[in-house]
Order: sequence, then structure tokens, then C-alpha cells
Amino acid sequence: MTSDQSITILKIGGSVITDKSVDEGTARLEDIKRIALEIAVSASGLVIVHGAGSFGHPQAKRYGLTGRFDPLGSIITHISVKELNHIFVDALNAAGVKAIGVHPMNCIVCDNGRIKDMFMEHIRIMLESGFVPVLHGDVVMDTVLGTCVLSGDQIVPYLASKLGAQRIGIGSAEDGVLDGNNKTIESISSTNFDQIKQFIGGSVNTDVTGGMLGKVLELLNLSDTSNTTSYIFNAGNAGNIASFLSGKNIGTAISKAEH
Repeated sequence: MTSDQSITILKIGGSVITDKSVDEGTARLEDIKRIALEIAVSASGLVIVHGAGSFGHPQAKRYGLTGRFDPLGSIITHISVKELNHIFVDALNAAGVKAIGVHPMNCIVCDNGRIKDMFMEHIRIMLESGFVPVLHGDVVMDTVLGTCVLSGDQIVPYLASKLGAQRIGIGSAEDGVLDGNNKTIESISSTNFDQIKQFIGGSVNTDVTGGMLGKVLELLNLSDTSNTTSYIFNAGNAGNIASFLSGKNIGTAISKAEH
């Protein structure tokens, strides 16, 4: 990775590219195609992480992977999320993005559900070479649990820290983090988090990784340790991803507290 290359990490939520209300993988193909075309406009120095949606959460829940080790359940869930990754990467390449799928099972080890180590050299070389690495929520090996469910929401801040990312966007199915009146909260930091956390819930549909609250907590921790601001916005609205990638700040900003 060249020193002057600006890195952007874009997370696309599983609720945007799949139907999370079903128990088996159902991709939203038209939305995936639209998103791929928006990404194609500005894909330089980009790393993508996408959620698993109905290609991972129902399977992980069915086999109880958040509470116990199940080899068969781990395999079935991993195969399912790889299928979604394949669909998404194919759409990106069809749109002109030089995308390559990167499966966390093959390069990440966790310790009791938290990332312990990740092989990063291939991602750095991909970026140097003009590729767009596409990671996803996955089942990975865990030194304590055997395997664990690893959310893309944990992968994003880890990558951002290791790569020194300048911009982070979390494309969700909402206009950002919403308050009690369903209005978008403009900014969140450790200063106002205690006042607004009552409004931040989990996912309406099956989600084994913490929903919106999990996203906010991961990004708050990143902002406090790296001074990086992240933006949670609605990737379901046409044009929002292209706007974010072009430099526009939209949705809810997650940033370091001002003193």
C-alpha cells in the first residue's frame, strides 16, 4: 500500500442485501446490482465488508453457534456466507470493480469472540494492486470456543485501525441511528452516548451479532482509540453510497468526544 493512498472502509449491512425475515439465504439481487454500480463510481483505495443477513444469522441461530461449538453448524454457516459473498463479488465485477472475496475463516483467529490475529499482508497487496477486497461476517476459528460467529461490525474497526483508514461508512437499512421520534441523531460520542443508548436497539429480524447497538459500540471504541469518525447511513436509498464515497458526510457521525 503506497503511503499516499487514502483508504476507505465501507460496510454494507446484511439487511440491505438480503431478506433477513426468512430462514434461508435470500439475496436482494436488484439492490446488490444498484450498490455495485454506485461503488464502481469511486472504488479506489476501498475495502468492503458486508453482513451475512439471511445467509448467516438464521443458520448460526439454528445451530446455537453463539453458545456452543458445533462443527457441522459452523461449516453450514460458513458455506452460506460464502455464497452471499460470491453473489456480491460477482455483481461488483460485473459493474467494473476489481473485487476479490476474502473469507475471514481463512485469515482471522479469535479469542473468546474477539479478534486475536488477522493475516493482513494479502489485503495490503490487493490495495496496492488496485483490487477491492470484499470481506464479510463469518464463522472463524477461536482459541477458546473452537469457532465463533464474527460480525462484520467487529471486522470494520479492526481493519480501520490496521490500515489507517481515513473514512468509514456503515450502510444500514436505516437513515442512521434514530431517536425516540425516529429522527436521525446527527452525532454520537462518549459524551452523549448514555443519554441516547436507550433508543438504540438490536435488529428487528434474526441477528446474532448485536444489531445497531453492536455497531455503535464498536465504532465508539474505534473513535476513542484512533480519533476516526465513522458514518452510519441508509444504504437502501439510491445514491447514498455514491455520495459517501465521493466525500459527503451523511447519516449519523460516530466520533471522539470533544473536551
